[in-house]
Amino acid sequence: MKTRSGLLLLCLGLAACQGSNPYVASSKPIPPAPPQAANTFDRSAYPAPPRDYGRYRSWAWLNGQMPPGTAWADSAQVAEAVSSALDQRGLRPLHDNRAADLFVSADLRMETRLRQVRDDYYNGGYYGGYGGYNRYNNGYGGAYATVPIIRTYQEQVVVVHVDLFDAQSGQPVWSSSAETSNRGTQSQQVDAIREAVEKAMSAYPPS
Repeated sequence: MKTRSGLLLLCLGLAACQGSNPYVASSKPIPPAPPQAANTFDRSAYPAPPRDYGRYRSWAWLNGQMPPGTAWADSAQVAEAVSSALDQRGLRPLHDNRAADLFVSADLRMETRLRQVRDDYYNGGYYGGYGGYNRYNNGYGGAYATVPIIRTYQEQVVVVHVDLFDAQSGQPVWSSSAETSNRGTQSQQVDAIREAVEKAMSAYPPS
């Protein structure tokens, strides 16, 4: 009797599951786009196009200011080094009222670097016999232990920094820096600054 009652309840449960669902899905229609949406372009939704560095042909100093001089090279010498590096990359300076493609800014500053040097010193040693009767290499030899010593010192360097800006938008398009040792005579420093500028500009245009 209990088994029949259980089967009856199970059948009633299955019949209830097969009945119509009282819940009906409903949704509101999507509102139409505003009229101005057809004429609006969201640039932030798309990646920026690759910059065409080939269109940059001419340059001028940013705000008409040449790079400042230092105790090792005056402003004209620094400007000549930057101008020469730009010229080697097909960028020509403008000296008239025409609009340039690039604005250039350059500066030199002194910075301190921490250097480390490792020296290996021979610490003591001993001599001992080696070889033996009727063996080669009869005699005496030595053995030494090396002790590494790390020395840290400060060095003053001259850092050359070059920035390029798009003349139309004013946005920065390229930047680089290099450094040179603050040593030697004044003429040697000028040559070192020229080499540092060339090193800083070696990565332009970026590939």
